Amino acid sequence: MKKISFILTLLVSFAIATVQAQRLTDYVDPLIGSGDHGHVFVGANVPMGMVNVGPTQLERGWDWCSGYHYDGKKIVGFGQMHLSGTGCSDLGDIALMPTIQDLELTREGLATTFSHDNEVVRPGYYSVVLDRDKIRCEMTATQRVALHRYTFPRGSNNARIIIDLENAVDDSRMESRIYKLDEFTLAGYRVSHGWANRQQVYFVIQFSKPIHNWLCDGLTSGVVQATFEVGAGEAVMAKVALSPTNEMNARLNMAIEMPDWDFKAVQEQALQAWDEELGRIKATFRNEHDRRIFYTALYHLFYAPVIWNDVNGDYMGSDGRIRHAADFQNRTIWSLWDTYRAAHPLFTIILRDQLTDLAKTMIHIYEEQGELPVWHLMSNETYCMVGCPAVPVLADMVLKGVQGVDYKHAFRAMKESLLKDNRQLDKMKRYGWVPWDQGDGEAVAKSLEYYLADWSCAQVAGLVGEKEDSAYFYNRSMNYKRMFDPEKQCMRALSTEGKFRNEPDFNPGHQTRDYTEGNPWQYTWLVPHDVLGLVSCFPSKEAFIKRLDGLFEADSDLGENANPDITGLIGQYAHGNEPSHHIIYMYNYVGQPWKTQQRARQVMSELYNDQPAGLCGNEDVGQMSAWYLLSAMGLYQVEPCGGRYQLGSPIVEEAAINVGDGKTFTVRTHGNSDRAIYVREVRLNGKRLTQNHILYSDIIAGGTLDFYMSNKPVKK
Repeated sequence: MKKISFILTLLVSFAIATVQAQRLTDYVDPLIGSGDHGHVFVGANVPMGMVNVGPTQLERGWDWCSGYHYDGKKIVGFGQMHLSGTGCSDLGDIALMPTIQDLELTREGLATTFSHDNEVVRPGYYSVVLDRDKIRCEMTATQRVALHRYTFPRGSNNARIIIDLENAVDDSRMESRIYKLDEFTLAGYRVSHGWANRQQVYFVIQFSKPIHNWLCDGLTSGVVQATFEVGAGEAVMAKVALSPTNEMNARLNMAIEMPDWDFKAVQEQALQAWDEELGRIKATFRNEHDRRIFYTALYHLFYAPVIWNDVNGDYMGSDGRIRHAADFQNRTIWSLWDTYRAAHPLFTIILRDQLTDLAKTMIHIYEEQGELPVWHLMSNETYCMVGCPAVPVLADMVLKGVQGVDYKHAFRAMKESLLKDNRQLDKMKRYGWVPWDQGDGEAVAKSLEYYLADWSCAQVAGLVGEKEDSAYFYNRSMNYKRMFDPEKQCMRALSTEGKFRNEPDFNPGHQTRDYTEGNPWQYTWLVPHDVLGLVSCFPSKEAFIKRLDGLFEADSDLGENANPDITGLIGQYAHGNEPSHHIIYMYNYVGQPWKTQQRARQVMSELYNDQPAGLCGNEDVGQMSAWYLLSAMGLYQVEPCGGRYQLGSPIVEEAAINVGDGKTFTVRTHGNSDRAIYVREVRLNGKRLTQNHILYSDIIAGGTLDFYMSNKPVKK
């Protein structure tokens, strides 16, 4: 028996050592979300790096917003920057394409087929063999520098790497310049017009071999060629350093971040960077399927907001002037209409060391353009989507004690952004809502988004002692009650006279121009700041619950004019788009948490998977993933700011969350299974909870949250 016991001990020790030897990056599949409508970036990067280097495909259209889709057939080049999960296209700037042939220098002429069988994608590394010349193309990256390695299968004195400044994902080149610095090095810039009105990026490209011949029609040519003499099986490497300010800083970025040519070392450093970030949450699961979804979601979450300054702190401001970030890292790619809902509340837990950077960037954008960001992209305000979504994000950080920020100045930024006259905010001041008969549409969506921002601003006003402002914004935020039609039990557009639009054929499941990427069914619940107040709009709590149940049971017909973003349907609940994301957790407010638990599990099991079509809607720069991450740990912040996290139905066995200051908050489940989805009891640090939420202060203090599960709804 002793011998058997000893052998078992050895086997257990070996198993533990094997698990410990595995890296968290082993559970990441970057191709999850690259199919269907996920729109995720596929390529090589480091967490929140400026460089996102990878393939740009020939195909264009909505499903190619990132430049890559799993169903794409041809690659046109390898661009240095790409978006991830957005609903609009841009970037793909400064593409390289290797060949040993004379090609027509057009988008179609540069394109070549490829096979997923010859493709390797993992955090910090991308590789593919191009069908045309059988060239193996590999790439990895630091924050500001991409490293390419092109291995030519046969020798040639005319091997070439084409530098394409003309063809990006989906924008128009306004101007560009490229010139030789020496026999190894090129430099230049590209200015384009697309989603970002004037996006400019500077670059330096250094090759590992001298340029044999330089084929260029002039300094402003859009497509140029550098040729090399190579032997069979020889590789040519290229470092591509980027800068938002000038070529000199691009060269400095290269000198600091990538002084050598050790591809393997750079690749390993990128992998280590990803392992460190993924290690902010160390979670175990009952199966590998859930683990892959979870860690790929965490990988996608850490795509943005990306670094947008040089190593010396210089960056391009929103006013087009070169500025200097002396005490913070400037950021860009702010998909705030999406990410204020779950991504940023999750950041406040796991990225507390970066919150100052995020808050200061937002305040500097306010100082440079006169208002907080709406959808900010590469120093440009796109004004995409509705509301003032930066307000709840900044308010949440302030209320949670972000360091290094003047709270009164932050409040002024929120207040002035909400009191401007653009984007129909003048109507909010005059009427208290955006009237349908004095605007350009989306009246309901705009009003409701402004209300939750108003409420968030009111909380910060109270914190900094601005009582009158707090009362003003709070009272304005309550005007959502005016938009609730008790007869239709929906949020509906008001006229300047305060009357509902006359709609004889009103159907709550059909989208009209009053709603942004949604319909009355979905927007009725967009009152995350005052759920109990919304309940009071109904004849009774039971009527509210009946209507909420009806959302998930309704016919899923969206009508002929529905936006393609309305996806991931359970009845009329649309998980593929953000306005629905908090709704499941509303059952907690009316004493039916078992319905929250059942619906959360349903969404996690049915609308997320570990295949290319693993997302039921756009990733939206981390929001879809953040919903899953929080829900998998049994948490979700419904109120736009302040830190009250509703409890759900966790799928983790255990999740140890690094909350900073040397503290760990651990979520544990007991008796969890595919059937035991209901919560029988919850204990925080051993003490049984009597409410359906915990506070941010509970989480960052460290400790344990234990969920005891049941296979039957617990209704007491």
